[in-house]
Amino acid sequence: MIRWLLVLSLFLISCSNSPRYRTGSNAPRQKGHIPLATKGKHAKVLYGVSSFYAEDFHGKLTANGEVYDMYGVTAAHKTLPLNTIARVTNMENDKSIILRINDRGPYVAGRILDCSYGAAKKLGFLVQGTTKVKIEIIEFGDNKYMKHKDG
Repeated sequence: MIRWLLVLSLFLISCSNSPRYRTGSNAPRQKGHIPLATKGKHAKVLYGVSSFYAEDFHGKLTANGEVYDMYGVTAAHKTLPLNTIARVTNMENDKSIILRINDRGPYVAGRILDCSYGAAKKLGFLVQGTTKVKIEIIEFGDNKYMKHKDG
């Protein structure tokens, strides 16, 4: 008799609705929507001028310890935590990509971001060399340095 009660209770529990876990508003999310990281109550959004870097640094170590791949989609920023994920939008043509901050820079006055060659190509500003960008933080990075094993 106890077995039947246990089986019946397990059956009834498994038929109950599961809760919907959401943060923020109850409005349905758009397909492909990636929520922005927040600091306090406000999403972190930055605006400025971006440039790109390529051959001179290809194959060298970045600030987080990985080897720089000019064809990848990464970027350098002076203060954002390393490994931060951000959506970068070219304000001139509205193209955008999601990239990771893996290096420090740019070291030219008036610039906020230094994209990899691959990121600049996808954003469509290789010819111009610089462009106005909007940076939307999706996830703040762990600021960790990647250690390499010897030999």
